[in-house]
Amino acid sequence: MNDRQEQWRAAEQLALTLTEGGLQRMAARTLAVFLFTDQDSVTAGEIAERLEASAGSVSAAIKSLLSVGLIERLPAPGSRREHYRLRDDAWAVLFTSQNTVIQVMLQAAQAGIDTTTADDPAHRRLTQMRDFYQFMLGEIPTLLERWQHHHNSAFRQA
Repeated sequence: MNDRQEQWRAAEQLALTLTEGGLQRMAARTLAVFLFTDQDSVTAGEIAERLEASAGSVSAAIKSLLSVGLIERLPAPGSRREHYRLRDDAWAVLFTSQNTVIQVMLQAAQAGIDTTTADDPAHRRLTQMRDFYQFMLGEIPTLLERWQHHHNSAFRQA
């Protein structure tokens, strides 16, 4: 077995682990492609070919990874296909207000709060949900600042 085959075996194992952790299977496999590719960017077609998957399932996985901020679209002058890459700050963005999933959760909680009365148990639960996400978003900048400091220190030592 060559090094590339071993890498793709590790990629599939990582995807399995991510799936067991709750990520949808195709999103996990697609994320593994981004993590293990030796290219600067990839197209949906290249991912589908690599994973031997349908264009539709890869498209849905890409949309999912875009929505949480792990990947980004790149301009590709001269190409008629969309190009994507793993964001340099992917893991940090995953936990910021740029993450559309967090924003959707906040909006959903607020919409529910707006339709319930203060004495309704649903109102209390939805308020707790909203407050949790607001609290987390408030704490994340300090955490990310600490991460950046840690990362920069480790990078300078390497």
